[in-house]
Amino acid sequence: MKSTLIAAALGLGLMSAPALAEPVEYTLDSSHSQILFSYNHLGFSTTYGMFSGFAGTIQFDEADPANSSVKVSMPVTSMFTGWEARDSHFMSGDFFDASGDEEQVTFVSTGIEVTGDATALITGDLTLNGVTKEVVLDTVLNKADTHPMASKPWLGFNATTTLLRSDYGVEAFAPFVSDEVEVVISIEAELAGEAS
Repeated sequence: MKSTLIAAALGLGLMSAPALAEPVEYTLDSSHSQILFSYNHLGFSTTYGMFSGFAGTIQFDEADPANSSVKVSMPVTSMFTGWEARDSHFMSGDFFDASGDEEQVTFVSTGIEVTGDATALITGDLTLNGVTKEVVLDTVLNKADTHPMASKPWLGFNATTTLLRSDYGVEAFAPFVSDEVEVVISIEAELAGEAS
């Protein structure tokens, strides 16, 4: 669910990047980017999972952040909950009916509302299980600085949102298993095309 949700949050981080005369591209650092999700299981416990393996780019216009764009995608099959049988069930016909990388979660930002020095509400279209819905990410810029090991501009931020899985056609066992899914995103992105 990821949030593939992730993409829009990048726009905020880029607003704090060094001044540049024209839009510049950042790419996600897939090794340090995750989408975590959680839901209530029958009132007894909270179940957690994550997505990984994203690819994405951001074109950032510092002079006009609203002119920036973000696109992110990841395979549904990258979902991991720590229990193999549950993961297999999620990929079955009861939920995503996914078997390979062709089933993708995608997120495309459509707008950014800056709410503070390091915060923003970022709106975008999340496509999951063949359904596209608008979502809003409550985003915090963690850091915009030179990476101490890569020696290039780097961004880090967190974002949260809440999804209704029934909106995306994966409502099996609701409401006993919560329809609401809490999503937490933590992302790093690097300036593209610059040697370390």
